[in-house]
Amino acid sequence: MNGWDDATLAGLARQAGEFLSSRGLRLVTAESCTGGYLSTVLTDSPGSSDWFACGWACYSNRAKQRDLGVSAGTLATHGAVSEAVVLELALGALHVGGADRAISISGVAGPAGGTLRHPVGAVWFGQAARDEGKPRAAAQFRQWQGDRDTVRRQSVGFALEWLLAY
Repeated sequence: MNGWDDATLAGLARQAGEFLSSRGLRLVTAESCTGGYLSTVLTDSPGSSDWFACGWACYSNRAKQRDLGVSAGTLATHGAVSEAVVLELALGALHVGGADRAISISGVAGPAGGTLRHPVGAVWFGQAARDEGKPRAAAQFRQWQGDRDTVRRQSVGFALEWLLAY
């Protein structure tokens, strides 16, 4: 499980808050397979209202399109669990949320829903930042093992660690 227990996740969230707060930055999230888990861990951190703007739990493709501007063409071509979609989610959340940083997550937490192309545990992560007024974005992929809760917990832990390293 990579050591991402509740205490570790809470510590990473505090570090993220300190990082963002010390730089005067605001964060937004766009979550699919984690269903708001990342936002919950972040907002459990005291003082999070100073640096956490908002989050979207956008399970459906319709919500991804309507709320954050993911294109129907991207979804049709690449599927919801893809680099292209998490990049559009992160950039859309950054724009709509009026923030400085955004994290997006889309994957297959299981126990069902996996395919050969995207097996259970396949998760894409996107991150966007507004630097000097111009947004930039990056994506990473991870293949986790375990049940639904484990995949979600690993995804949240990775997202927090990547936020601190990005």
